[in-house]
Amino acid sequence: MLEQHIQESISKAFAELYSHDLSADQISLQPTRKEFEGSYTFVVFPYLKITKGKPEDSGAQIGEWLKTNTDFIQGFNVVKGFLNLELTDRSWVGTLHDIASNNDFGKLPSNGQKVMVEFSSPNTNKPLHLGHLRNNFLGDSASRILAANGYEVKKVNLVNDRGVHICKSMLAYQKLGNGETPESAEMKGDHLIGKYYVKFDQMYKEEINTLVHQGMDPEEAKKEAPSIKAAQEMLQKWEKGDEETVALWEKMNNWVYEGFDKTYETMGIHFDTMYKESNTYLLGKELVEEGLQKGVFFKKENGSVWVDLTDEGMDEKLVLRADGTAVYMTQDMGTCDMKHHDFPFDKSVFVVGNEQDYHFKVLFAIMKKLGRTYADGLYHLSYGMVDLPSGKMKSREGTVVDADDLLQEMFDTAEKHTRELGKIEGMDEGEAQELYRMLGLGALKYFLLKVDPKKRMLFNPQESIEFQGHTGPFVQYTHARISAILRRAKSLEVKADFDVDKVGELNKREVDLIFRITEFTKSLREAAKEYSPAVMAQYAYDLAKEYNGFYQEVPIFNEDNKDKLAFRVSLSSITAKLIKESMSLLGIDVPERM
Repeated sequence: MLEQHIQESISKAFAELYSHDLSADQISLQPTRKEFEGSYTFVVFPYLKITKGKPEDSGAQIGEWLKTNTDFIQGFNVVKGFLNLELTDRSWVGTLHDIASNNDFGKLPSNGQKVMVEFSSPNTNKPLHLGHLRNNFLGDSASRILAANGYEVKKVNLVNDRGVHICKSMLAYQKLGNGETPESAEMKGDHLIGKYYVKFDQMYKEEINTLVHQGMDPEEAKKEAPSIKAAQEMLQKWEKGDEETVALWEKMNNWVYEGFDKTYETMGIHFDTMYKESNTYLLGKELVEEGLQKGVFFKKENGSVWVDLTDEGMDEKLVLRADGTAVYMTQDMGTCDMKHHDFPFDKSVFVVGNEQDYHFKVLFAIMKKLGRTYADGLYHLSYGMVDLPSGKMKSREGTVVDADDLLQEMFDTAEKHTRELGKIEGMDEGEAQELYRMLGLGALKYFLLKVDPKKRMLFNPQESIEFQGHTGPFVQYTHARISAILRRAKSLEVKADFDVDKVGELNKREVDLIFRITEFTKSLREAAKEYSPAVMAQYAYDLAKEYNGFYQEVPIFNEDNKDKLAFRVSLSSITAKLIKESMSLLGIDVPERM
């Protein structure tokens, strides 16, 4: 590719001008800023010890050498220590021809490494909500991006299906359910169980208020309320295998799983493996014993087991209670080993909100102290919370934005918006409904993924569905527009095959678009390195925006030069292919027509 040719040529320039051996991979280029002529910029400052000259003089020397000794640099300009390189039109046409002839463009070979991505991780006491959507879309997109970078990827879901919070829903259902089922209530199973989680909270608060009115301290009342005590007793019964309790737990969890499956299907999310906390919560106790023997952990007088992480900049952390029961950390230690046993990964990515940052720092430090060779490959893909214009969400109070409701709202909004803009002409009802779903889901995914995962974000459903601006529908519509152009080219029997030497001069819009096309692989690599789908979302938007600028300024079919016409059709075809690929890496489909 062009960038590599430039790097190799600069390497030769250093050998000839300065008698210095500088390899091509030691040379970095960046896009030239819009206010200057050129496409690629070589920053001279880091190399002045080699050139032993002023920044401007060194830039001019290298630029002159490149212009004289290569056939693809037609000019240059130096701004302080920035050497801006202008390439020949033929080199851009040749680059596009090479890309068009290469079926593997943008595909990276296998790197022989395995990566496990754990995401979603819902609780079986409530349906998925808006926060889960960001988690699911991040995990799914990161998995796709890593696979496209040559990793063997396994997507896993560790479901939190046990604990006192699960017993809260069970207790409320036992007391108030009257045999209600998802069928009799005409509700999805996860919604039904979520209803009883809210009912428990209402019942619990009433009991606390009563106890406080009777003179009890509020903190004491939270511990002594009958409902919370009953939930804790239910958990003990479950852990002892009480048949009636386990049967209720299985029945209610199965309802939830059926509900989750429908939501995952609507979202276009699937997993290779489902782990359940009920099967993993006892894991880790053997690791505690191992840690004690190795001197990694220590016991306190009451029998509890701890790890001292002060040397790692943290504090002491409990890994086993005095009564011998496990804490979350115990379980997570064991689960790490189990997952590596099942799938010997080089990397393991945990997609979890940033409120758990400290937990994962501790976990990873412990696994290193235990001598786990895979510990360096553990990574927390930490992400910020999603806010709405109306404020924060709370599950137990029933004020969350339900994922199913939001998805349906997006589909409905997409339908209303698309009908108003008249973008369904000639479609039957089935095609139109599929388009609404594609646009609604695309708008939602794109809006949640275009923001850097680390940042907290505000989700605005109305803004996300717009066909203009930095939105999914804008990119999707651009793909549909190009698809229409390609159908017209086919009907006119215009082939995308052109003679590089007969295309002639290019419009700056064409050059900018080819440059953007060549940046695909670099963006793909960066997205994997940063675990950031936002990089690919930005690339898709920039490519779509660049194409729209080209489309508005450069006539495609009003062209007498057959090779130039074929070149523009090829340029359109490759752009459509890369928009489709970029959006697919976000888990978003693009329409062929609108």
